[in-house]
Amino acid sequence: MSGWRIKFIFLLIVYFAGYATAIYTLAPAPENRVCKSQKSNGEKSILARIKSEEFAKSFNSGVRKSIDFGKEAAAKSAKYIEQKIDEQRKSSDR
Repeated sequence: MSGWRIKFIFLLIVYFAGYATAIYTLAPAPENRVCKSQKSNGEKSILARIKSEEFAKSFNSGVRKSIDFGKEAAAKSAKYIEQKIDEQRKSSDR
């Protein structure tokens, strides 16, 4: 394997490890692991759930926006690269 392939694979591993860590950190706690103080006070539990749901919706919206932005950027980049390749082909044909 060449050097750039190893670096690319390493970066993918690091990226997905970070993504998995973020998902694990931001995921709501299971019901059986909720603090005793939250179990005793029903209002805090309900508020925590509502805030958690709002955060999840907001986070999901942000992720979707970034995915859409990435798709648009990839499409623009592909068009730009195709234009440059066509320009190179035309100049090399001359």
